[in-house]
Amino acid sequence: MSRLTIWEAASGQEMVRTEDAAAIAGHLGGIGVRFERWEGVSVPPGASNEEILAAYRPHLDALMGATGAGSADVISLTPDHPQAAAMREKFLNEHVHTEDEIRFFVRGAGHFVMHVDGKVWDARCEQGDLISVPANTPHWFDAGEAPDFCALRVFTDPSGWVAQFTGTDMAQRFPVAA
Repeated sequence: MSRLTIWEAASGQEMVRTEDAAAIAGHLGGIGVRFERWEGVSVPPGASNEEILAAYRPHLDALMGATGAGSADVISLTPDHPQAAAMREKFLNEHVHTEDEIRFFVRGAGHFVMHVDGKVWDARCEQGDLISVPANTPHWFDAGEAPDFCALRVFTDPSGWVAQFTGTDMAQRFPVAA
């Protein structure tokens, strides 16, 4: 289930917890983060990256036209991936990007955690969720020790995923994925 949890960063006190998609979108919208559900599209298990992109093409075309993005790809991570632990470690460090980080969850789930306005915003996204974290927003991502997800990534920069790490310990202070 999609969920948003908001903590006070200094004290760690939980301020908000909701699983209501409209409430999640409302809270996140207040900090410029886009959250929505894409309904009515499904892909069979084992679908290729090309089949996944084709199934979501109408949504992607509309999104990319609205955001000025230039490309989309598919990222999948499973617990048996030989670099799963190394990839998790990289994503777990607080960082920013010079472009919006846009993800749509085709299957599985993961946490996008943002550090904004003295609060930590944990958006647990699952199949059917779209999240767009604005450029220069400090955040990290965690899909847990046994990651199992497939997501569409949308980019404007042809370099793809490029992060500038903040060097803080915020992600270690707020572990979220089980």
